Amino acid sequence: MNIGDRVRLMRGREEGIITRFIGADQVEIAIDGDFTIPVMRREVVVIAAEEATFLSNAPAPPTQAQKSAQAFSNPVSPVLSGSGIYLGLVHQSPELLAVHVVNNTDFDLLFTYGEEHGGKYKGILNDKIHQRSGKVVSHLHLKDFDKWPDILLQFLLHRSNSTSLFQPELKRLKFKASSFYKSKNMVPVLKKEGYLFQLDTKPVTINADKILEQIAENPEPVAENYKLKTPAPEVDLHIEKIADDDFSSLSNSEILRRQLAVFEDNLERAIAANLPEITFIHGTGNGVLKKEIQKILSRNKLIKFYEDAKKEKFGYGATRVRLK
Repeated sequence: MNIGDRVRLMRGREEGIITRFIGADQVEIAIDGDFTIPVMRREVVVIAAEEATFLSNAPAPPTQAQKSAQAFSNPVSPVLSGSGIYLGLVHQSPELLAVHVVNNTDFDLLFTYGEEHGGKYKGILNDKIHQRSGKVVSHLHLKDFDKWPDILLQFLLHRSNSTSLFQPELKRLKFKASSFYKSKNMVPVLKKEGYLFQLDTKPVTINADKILEQIAENPEPVAENYKLKTPAPEVDLHIEKIADDDFSSLSNSEILRRQLAVFEDNLERAIAANLPEITFIHGTGNGVLKKEIQKILSRNKLIKFYEDAKKEKFGYGATRVRLK
């Protein structure tokens, strides 16, 4: 069962297309492209293309989705786009678009496909597409155009026994209505009308021998022996203690940034030097610095525990960190 498969509900006569997987047990299907519903996987069965031949001497009447797809598959131009890697969005109905990655080259294509919503990336699929082939990777609904995610594709051309080595590429697509509807063209390989976007630039080959020659001619300088400077057992983070310049004109956010930089540097050096513990003096103030320090400490797996340092010495203005 794959995205793009046509399925039938086992407890009804409705048919639809799988548009995405929801967890391990559910799929979303588009009922003839008009609306989508979540269904348990066990409640649907994939419809074989040969079903009509086995069940009847007459061909099965086309569904509404097939009629719509046919209506939208008429070519707009007799000229197909050239060789390359493409993203093609092809109508399966007036509303539903199947997202295809198309490999119109003489190489195999290794790729990952993901979507980004509000700055959060989600990997959807990774696969290989053979030369002059395509693969459905997702489905999008035109009614949700303004909510479409950014699409991110990483890909690499490959061929066994090839003498050329290509650079991997990363492409991000953010759809805008002003340009999207102008992108209609014939989709290579599929030979259907769709919204077409070329993903690759001209492949850049890597000459491994040339790189080795450059390394030989310009060897990396030998690093000098580095001696770790062990931090003091007590580190005062007050800005007047750590600033080498005039800090009177610094904003509160810049002061906080400098204090946290010194804190993290000393914490890392304490861990590297295998110190049993270290105390950071941050003062009381408005509590922002203490809160940020403890937030960082709570995420560090090399910290055994942290607590307020001796109150008789520091009051509530220092944090003692016990290292593993």
